[in-house]
Amino acid sequence: MSGVSTDTRPVTQAPRTDGGGRRGPAAPSRKLLWFALPALACYGFAVVVPTLRGGALAFTDWDGLSPDYNFVGFDNFARIFSSDSSLEALTMTLIFAFAITVLQNGVGLLLAVGLHTGLKTRNVLRVVFFAPVVITPVVVAYLWKFMLTPDGAVNGLLEAVGLGALRQSWLGDPTWAAVSVVMIVVWQHAGYSMVIYLAGLQSISPEVIEAAAVDGAGAWRRFWSVTWPLLATATTINVMLTLIGGFKMFTEVYVLTGGGPGGATETLSTLLYKSAFQFDQFGYGIALALVLAVIVAVFSVAQYRLSNRQAVS
Repeated sequence: MSGVSTDTRPVTQAPRTDGGGRRGPAAPSRKLLWFALPALACYGFAVVVPTLRGGALAFTDWDGLSPDYNFVGFDNFARIFSSDSSLEALTMTLIFAFAITVLQNGVGLLLAVGLHTGLKTRNVLRVVFFAPVVITPVVVAYLWKFMLTPDGAVNGLLEAVGLGALRQSWLGDPTWAAVSVVMIVVWQHAGYSMVIYLAGLQSISPEVIEAAAVDGAGAWRRFWSVTWPLLATATTINVMLTLIGGFKMFTEVYVLTGGGPGGATETLSTLLYKSAFQFDQFGYGIALALVLAVIVAVFSVAQYRLSNRQAVS
């Protein structure tokens, strides 16, 4: 039939191209990268460059003021692991971090389980227990410092209830000073852990708990076999946050004891502050900061991988 094409060859569609002849979805992402460049440049200038330069100064004897300094290699790091004061500070940092992690998560979990009920006052109690979190740590530390003096409110309360034999020099005794620091940190931040655990508890379906109860599981068995495994994500977040916070703890120790008595509560954070700003040993102080950063990174990665491995299994 005339006027009708009889060509049956398949029509090949031209490949789709974006502007500039580039193919596929990579072109838009490359364009968007140009919008991120100003922010990346500011971040590099304000964070990356100072960090690298500061890390380089850890290998010098810079005093923080003089424009001249000498390269000393790994002498600062060797001093950290050979000096009694730095080794004691490292030990106390580990003790504080693990003690705070265990106690704060334990108290926070107990508060969360107790308030995840039908109590009429549960909302008020949640506010009360969370209130210390929003107070500045410096204020909290100074308040407790005045209350823990020999004639302070704590010893006065013990005397008033007939427990005068338990009066202590809370911040003057090496052991009690360390215990006081840990308890104050736990008192202030347990509400933070409580909120995270509450979020985890509220995400658990009530039907799961009811099914376990129908199967005859008691309260403890329901918590240990059902609730606790389902809180794995909340536990990972809490443990990581408290562990990092314990390693970096500075304000409470510096205000309450200043690292004393006799260096009994000295941490890496307080030691690097004193080394850099009191004794003008900035190179040594930066080396302490790098060691602390490595410790935090190692424990954080190890804890995260362990939590993932347990979740998979």
